Amino acid sequence: MAKLKLDEIDHQILDLLIENTRTAFTDIAKQLLISAGTVHVRVKKMEDAGIIKGSTLTLDYKKLGYTFIAYIGIFLERTHHTKFVLQHLKTIPFVTVAHITTGKFNIFCKVRAKSTDHAKSIIFMMDDIEGVSRTESMISLEESINDKKRLMHRIFNEL
Repeated sequence: MAKLKLDEIDHQILDLLIENTRTAFTDIAKQLLISAGTVHVRVKKMEDAGIIKGSTLTLDYKKLGYTFIAYIGIFLERTHHTKFVLQHLKTIPFVTVAHITTGKFNIFCKVRAKSTDHAKSIIFMMDDIEGVSRTESMISLEESINDKKRLMHRIFNEL
């Protein structure tokens, strides 16, 4: 498949959608002084090309009571246990991100919990998965950077 060329209008549409995925196409059209049909066609083109993959909902986890974030490095008994362990991690809803990694850990996870006691129980669930030899935890004191827009603008400048 050929690489889709994005122009400045596409960039502006993406910029507005990244800021708020629920922005109506008519509102985007008004801001960019183009028709809503143009916005719809361009978004559909970017979806068909796989540049846009759905939309996301951003939750305020603090308001929902999930104020504790930890990063858990998982050491496996053997690397061939990776798929099995990942399948079991998917059954723990508090594990929100998992990466297969090189270096110190075999798998690296992000966990959201209500408290230190809750996090401890989640870590114990992870430790109990067959094939896990041990875990190592790091507590997040604060999420200081969570900004997709800076990367998006860098990518646009490279196109």
